[in-house]
Amino acid sequence: MSELLWNLSSFIIALGILVAVHEYGHFWVARRCGVIVEKFSIGFGKSIWSRKGKDGTEYNISMIPLGGYVKMLDERVDEVPEELKQHAFNNRPLWQRSAIVAAGPIANFIFAVVACWLAFMIGVTALKPVVGHIDNNSIFSQAGIESGVELKAISGIKTSDWEAVNMAIVSHIGDESMTVTYSDENNIGVDVTTTLDLSDWKFDPEKDSPMVSLGFLPYRPALTLNVANVSANSAAEKSGLLVGDRLVSVNGHQLTEWQEMVEAIQANPNKAIELIVLRDNEQTTLTLTPGSKEIADGKIIGFAGVSPIFEEWPEGYRYEKQYGPIVAFEKAVEKTGNIIDLTLTMTKKLFTGDVALNNLSGPISIAKGAGTTAEYGLVSFLGFLALISVNLGIINLLPLPVLDGGHLLFFAIEGITRKPVSERVQEIGYKVGTAMIMSLMAVALFNDFMRL
Repeated sequence: MSELLWNLSSFIIALGILVAVHEYGHFWVARRCGVIVEKFSIGFGKSIWSRKGKDGTEYNISMIPLGGYVKMLDERVDEVPEELKQHAFNNRPLWQRSAIVAAGPIANFIFAVVACWLAFMIGVTALKPVVGHIDNNSIFSQAGIESGVELKAISGIKTSDWEAVNMAIVSHIGDESMTVTYSDENNIGVDVTTTLDLSDWKFDPEKDSPMVSLGFLPYRPALTLNVANVSANSAAEKSGLLVGDRLVSVNGHQLTEWQEMVEAIQANPNKAIELIVLRDNEQTTLTLTPGSKEIADGKIIGFAGVSPIFEEWPEGYRYEKQYGPIVAFEKAVEKTGNIIDLTLTMTKKLFTGDVALNNLSGPISIAKGAGTTAEYGLVSFLGFLALISVNLGIINLLPLPVLDGGHLLFFAIEGITRKPVSERVQEIGYKVGTAMIMSLMAVALFNDFMRL
């Protein structure tokens, strides 16, 4: 329950920030264009907080945090006194109405830059994208790539860390090929570029990561047999295992690597196993009874709630991504541009059928993402906000009448024909647009529940 509450609260905070940014974009430009804003609301439904500002605008927070709106003076909605008609939205010049509508998505893009800028100034530890294990007969191994190489670029996009690698790989879902540039271990300073055949690539976001689906894993230091962490109230804690213990044997079998311990635990759900550990230079015998959990295909495996100490990272594998204000801003603009490019690419592939609908995520997946990144710290949460903010901006620019993009489409038609689109056509468009949005939301929610 605590995890659910954490995810829910993180989701509400994240969505509240992004909705406020989006609506403030509309609000700010509307006020600059002389339009009277009657209400600025975060959320829908029953109001839980409301205040009338000195500017005459009612500021409101409502029960349902799945959006927001800015209510402007408009003759198409209410009767407007003659002396205020010039301040009604519908009476402003076409370019001003267009600017007001476009300001919401633009505010989301600006916010993404600001979030990335703050993250780059705060700094975060990054890992060089050095390839670790590669599966035999995988797409990566068939391309002749070997473990130990550092990924330099994917299809021309520089990959300085694993986040960049993941984004670049995801952008190729539905493609037939992908080029990978990597370092040549035998020739220092020389990079090799090869083409991966993706015609047989099967990526299921519910089961694998993009890297696993291609047949490789990031390099990680080797695991030791020393205990790094024992979860509270876990089977490991109940057995008496302590941080710092060194595992010696399990059921009489001498251990040489941590994976043997994992396999023994998984093979004995709810069955007692005997452990010998080295503690303070003395051997101690413990009895561990792993818990049980169900995984894919209904298989039951054991788990204990214990993790090992890693060996030290080789020098140069970890580095700090922290910059001064100017360089951080340049990096933020570049990263936001990459996110926009990725989102546009995936949106296009979704509508063309190159990307399956099971890749759509709804509010449940977003809530999980918000909770997880918030746990990792402020920098991760800022990155999550930037990603969702860009997605929110692009979604709102889709040419569907219920979205900002639909309004801009009507304005474009008005600009060409020199007369507003008829209310009848707009009404039909709103109905069609609403049906399409509701259908996409239904698919996204279905995907969310299938991932639970």
